[in-house]
Amino acid sequence: MFHIPPHPELHPIFEALGYALGFVVYERSVRRGDVVSNRQRWNVIAAAMLGALAGSRLVGLLEQMPSTLLSFSQIFVPSGGKAIVGGLLGGWLGVEITKKLSGIQTRTGDVFVIPLCLGIAVGRVGCLLAGLADDTYGKPTSLYWGVDFGDRVARHPTQAYEIVFLVILGLVLHRKAKLPHRNGVLFRWFIAAYLTWRLQIDFLKPEPSICGLNVTQWACVIGLVVLMASHMGFRWNPNRGAAKYA
Repeated sequence: MFHIPPHPELHPIFEALGYALGFVVYERSVRRGDVVSNRQRWNVIAAAMLGALAGSRLVGLLEQMPSTLLSFSQIFVPSGGKAIVGGLLGGWLGVEITKKLSGIQTRTGDVFVIPLCLGIAVGRVGCLLAGLADDTYGKPTSLYWGVDFGDRVARHPTQAYEIVFLVILGLVLHRKAKLPHRNGVLFRWFIAAYLTWRLQIDFLKPEPSICGLNVTQWACVIGLVVLMASHMGFRWNPNRGAAKYA
């Protein structure tokens, strides 16, 4: 069993670092091959940020019910419960709505893939160091790599599991990006892989469930269903994404 002294004060630092590094990588990516105008690009970024904030807060607050009374005004307050899955789905929805209103036909998600892998992984370091205060730890385990977060109980370090997963996923998608592919494919692979991962790994978390799944897992199920339905239209419409060569 490993012991990690809790340092919840480091969590916002790593969260901010994750945002910053992700944005830097995103900016470098779009400079190498931007497919929309500068104004459209910033509209997409703003939509992604607002959608991510709303989605992460909504799922985070739902996770805290019934201990927290949910009100609409709480959704856009940055402090409090937040959920990565909700942020991804909310950001995705925000971008799609903005593109529809702006008449943007090009798929813009691929440039977000590596920044998301990097940003979430760095943020999860803060979750790991925050210990029990962050509510992202796993159930008790007898495995030798179990982590004591300060209560003398060995638990699954699900935060560390996710960091490893995101590093591997990022490397795989980075390699795929160098091969010919249709625009939008990398983002769909990322969303499918991450939602599937969270759907499975959250069985190791001691969170209350609804019909066998917690709130985040139900959000993953909804996201995967929407992704599958969207993929059918993407697959049968060859004009939506031309082949890309690195």
